[in-house]
Amino acid sequence: MTPTEAAAIALQDHVALWSVGEVSGSDVVGAACDALVAGLDTPGLRVLAACTRAEADYDVHDLLPAALHELGLTFYPLDGEAGREAAVPALARRMLAGEFTPSEFTLRIHRRYGHALPLTERLAQLDDEYETLEYGDRTTDEVDAEVMAVARNLAARP
Repeated sequence: MTPTEAAAIALQDHVALWSVGEVSGSDVVGAACDALVAGLDTPGLRVLAACTRAEADYDVHDLLPAALHELGLTFYPLDGEAGREAAVPALARRMLAGEFTPSEFTLRIHRRYGHALPLTERLAQLDDEYETLEYGDRTTDEVDAEVMAVARNLAARP
C-alpha cells in the first residue's frame, strides 16, 4: 500500500469515526494534514487542513463533503446508518494497531451498537463473554484471540 493510499484510508476512517462521535473535528483536520503530507492534494483538502483547532468542531461538517468528493471518498452524515457501519472497521483497525485492547474494543462496540447490528453481533457476544470468564470454560487469551480474528476480518472490509 502506498503512503497516499494509507493516508486516504486513515482520512476515511477518521471521517467515519467523527460521524459517530468517536473522534473530534480537530482529529479529522489532523488526518487531513497527514493526507496532504502523504501526497494527497486537492483544494478542498487544503481548506480542511487549514482549519484551526478552534474552528474544526464548527467548520469540519461544512468542509468535509467537498474535500471528500474531490478525493473520491465518502461523507458520512452525523450519526447516520452508513457512518455507524463504516466506523466498525475503522475501530477494528485502531484496535489492531494497538490503540486499545481487545476487551476495550468489544466494550466500545457493545455500548455503541448493542446486539442490534448484524455486523457487530459477534463482538457484542464476545464482550458478554469477557463479563463471564470466571464462570465459563474459556480464558481471556482465547477470547482475545477470537476478537483479534473478528477484527482482522472487519479491518479487511473496503
